[in-house]
Amino acid sequence: MTMPAPLDNFGPPAEASLSMGVIGNCAFSALVDRRARIVWCCLPRFDGDPVFNALLDPGEKPGAQPGAFAIEIEDFHESKQWYEPNTAVLRTQLFDKAGQCVEVTDFAPRFFNRSRYFRPMTLVRRIRPVHGAPRIRVRLDLRYDWGRETPDITRGSNHVRYVGKEMTLRLNTDMSISYLLEQQPFVLTREHNFLFGADESLSDGIADTARLFEQETISYWRTWSHRLHLPLEWQDAVIRAAITLKLSLFEDTGAIVAAMTTSIPEAPGSQRNWDYRYCWLRDAFFVIRALNSLSEVGTMEDYLRWLYNAVMQARGGHIQPLFGIGLERELPESMMTHLGGYRGMGPVRVGNQAQEHFQHDVYGNVVLGAAQAFHDHRLLHRGGAAEFRELEKVGEQAVLTYDKPDAGMWELRTRARIHTSSALMCWAACDRLAKIAVVLKQADRAAYWRGHADVMQERILRESWSEERQAFAESFGGRDLDASVLLMIEVGFIDPKDPRFVATVDALEKYLCDGPYMRRYEAPDDFGKPETAFNICTFWRIDALARIGRKQQAREIFETMLAARNHVGLLSEDTHPATGEMWGNFPQTYSMVGIINAAVRLSAPWDSQI
Repeated sequence: MTMPAPLDNFGPPAEASLSMGVIGNCAFSALVDRRARIVWCCLPRFDGDPVFNALLDPGEKPGAQPGAFAIEIEDFHESKQWYEPNTAVLRTQLFDKAGQCVEVTDFAPRFFNRSRYFRPMTLVRRIRPVHGAPRIRVRLDLRYDWGRETPDITRGSNHVRYVGKEMTLRLNTDMSISYLLEQQPFVLTREHNFLFGADESLSDGIADTARLFEQETISYWRTWSHRLHLPLEWQDAVIRAAITLKLSLFEDTGAIVAAMTTSIPEAPGSQRNWDYRYCWLRDAFFVIRALNSLSEVGTMEDYLRWLYNAVMQARGGHIQPLFGIGLERELPESMMTHLGGYRGMGPVRVGNQAQEHFQHDVYGNVVLGAAQAFHDHRLLHRGGAAEFRELEKVGEQAVLTYDKPDAGMWELRTRARIHTSSALMCWAACDRLAKIAVVLKQADRAAYWRGHADVMQERILRESWSEERQAFAESFGGRDLDASVLLMIEVGFIDPKDPRFVATVDALEKYLCDGPYMRRYEAPDDFGKPETAFNICTFWRIDALARIGRKQQAREIFETMLAARNHVGLLSEDTHPATGEMWGNFPQTYSMVGIINAAVRLSAPWDSQI
């Protein structure tokens, strides 16, 4: 007699989306979707092999195998997901149609232990029944080499090893190994724990280790958040943004990644798919500036270690706009043609050709990123004469290149101009060097750098102004509009009440804005005209409106941007103005920076309420 096959009431996984939470520990990160499925995790670091790659692999192309770590509930009905307040510990509850519930807790351990920050290459997952006796299934489908290699599996009484050609990972668990390997559904009646990472045995019990790691990690993040100097309003949004920026730090070297993913398209089917798992000097400067505004200077001190190495490596010459997080100079760009891409929208790119670009704003980003070290007496390692001499070499490059064509901050691949934003940041380099020289009591150097800054300022104001458009244009002698000119007030180049700047804000609103959202520029690029709004540009607009006296309008746009975040308070790079959907790499540090800057700028003061 043939027995009927058991019914599978678990259903297919949800479509890929950016409705995810991020967990990490300043060494690596993972993305967890709303159904408690880890769909993206690169190891051993941010720019490594995505051992869980389902975010970019719908499983439709031959040769690729989607990788994910899923905890599924039978007869799924709905889910809830949130962060433990003021931490990077993520909780997801899954409900079945009968109202039974299982809770999944996800985090990467991080806490101070034995005179150092303990941040192992370990994912911790803890599951427990909340209501009833739900039936669940655990599926750990791990792949190596961007989905092309299926690991060999060995098992022990309480662990599974995933053996690959280049890496071996281990799962320690107190769940049934047979159920795990056979992906067998079972009734959840008690807590189970999973510790996934390096191929190492645990020194203590699985449950005890998981429980201790959770307790200490929660304590670490709450202590870290407790020390932030917050604005009165929008505190939860600011805390979440700050934690996300902290998670983007690769503490081993001090590099800060621009985002944790690659190849999420900037707009549907646009092929604007880039790898952001590297350190852009521009993005990193804005990250540390935002965290500094909250009195979190530790990230800056870590980053300055990395930055000075990048500067020394250049030996007074050209500095490339981005590096690998281990200070790698070569990031050759290739395509993983066997992967379908996010929602089937390829290509999937690894590496970033922009490292070959000449982007002259980099010199301003270097000096601006280091400037606070010469002024802030709290720092453990303050800047001095030796560091100033190295920064002066960067300034000399700014003097040489500020009026030369480059790829610009938007990294245009087929068009070079003398970009206003690049010249502006070169001015900022000279301006800040003059101020640093004053602090160091080097009057002759202060006069030298002030002289260069004044010459640059006069020329930028003259040559970037378009009489035709009644606005500062994106390039010297140009007419096209570009949101990056709003950085003029960010770096103190011009009085925000200057009629020319106010007119520029008006022109940008007219030609670059779709309601509250702002696009980067109006001229077509390598892929045509941008379709989605670039979130940091919208935040620059908010800042500009506040500074020129339109604070109520700025607050309204800020509330719109807060509403554009996903369910756990995260933003990607772009927002579609018609659908409100998030696009672009995720979570995007630029966008999270914007949340902090806008809140600090717009919040009522504490003494107005206390």
